[in-house]
Amino acid sequence: MMLLNNFVSLFLSAAPWLFLGFVIAASLKLGLPSRWLAKHLGNNKPSTTIKAAFIGAPLPLCSCGVIPAAMGLRRAGASKSATTSFLIATPETGVDSVAVSYALLGPVMAIVRPVAAITSAIVAGLLVGNSEDNKPVTSEVKSCCSKKNASQQQQATAEVKLSVKQKISAWLNSFAELVGDSYLWLLIGLVFAALIQTYLPESFMTRWGQGWITMLVMVLVGVPMYICATASTPIAAGLIIAGISPGAALVFMLAGPATNVATLMLVRQEMGMRALVAYLTGVVVSAMAFGWGLDWAIGQWHWQVNPVAWQEHQLVNSWWVVSSSVVIAILMLRAGLNDARQRWVSTAA
Repeated sequence: MMLLNNFVSLFLSAAPWLFLGFVIAASLKLGLPSRWLAKHLGNNKPSTTIKAAFIGAPLPLCSCGVIPAAMGLRRAGASKSATTSFLIATPETGVDSVAVSYALLGPVMAIVRPVAAITSAIVAGLLVGNSEDNKPVTSEVKSCCSKKNASQQQQATAEVKLSVKQKISAWLNSFAELVGDSYLWLLIGLVFAALIQTYLPESFMTRWGQGWITMLVMVLVGVPMYICATASTPIAAGLIIAGISPGAALVFMLAGPATNVATLMLVRQEMGMRALVAYLTGVVVSAMAFGWGLDWAIGQWHWQVNPVAWQEHQLVNSWWVVSSSVVIAILMLRAGLNDARQRWVSTAA
């Protein structure tokens, strides 16, 4: 019962902010057409690298969903530097992940996380540079959500004017798709956090939960994972509860979404091996630098990044919390049933 209570408490803490984040994210997804992105990022100016980071940061694209967008920008003429910056900033943070960071980790992490994401994107983009020795290729890079990527590419190439009714329908579909894209990892992260909060002693990891080695472990754990910024947040909360330092958890939240196999394949094929090395260097070094800086600032100024303490301040009995939690839960259940049905159909076929 304690495990169930902890899971429900975590879910109620996160759901209202998830709902708000998905509302804003769905609006951004429909309001920023690919032609607008190509117009602002389709040149080789150094300032475009910075612009790409700020444009990509709030967008609601996961670590694999950003791939077709980045490929489209690259083939529309965007420089290596701008493409890299967009490819890192977009999955590392977003309006939905900032909202859930505020819910589960408090205001400090909700501020530090997007700042660190934008900075790491700019650093990696500048390291990649703008040399065009390697021309963009047309090979397809498959990712963890290739079917959805194909749908996104079709939408990007067929932007038409919609009626008000069609816009509302498109927004609702976008909202549901965002929940469907992240529900599995979100649930895994919440269960993970609840398990740690219930069964793991607080002192279990305090002896080795800080320092460079721990941050390097977080990088090694995060690199192969297909996880979006929003879904990585409850996992990070569980790690902090277990005794990992907030800085090490921040490293995981930055490295995990930005460095999965499909993204690394894209960078290698579209921009070359040198760009891949610069990409990894920028992400890892920036993440570890911000992780160390956050731990130092917490020790220096006694900032509070405590998931358990922060949750105690949430209004878990308000109508807003209950209603938004019900909506998120229904959409998660719907997405789970749809995935189960698709797997059954593919297995039967």
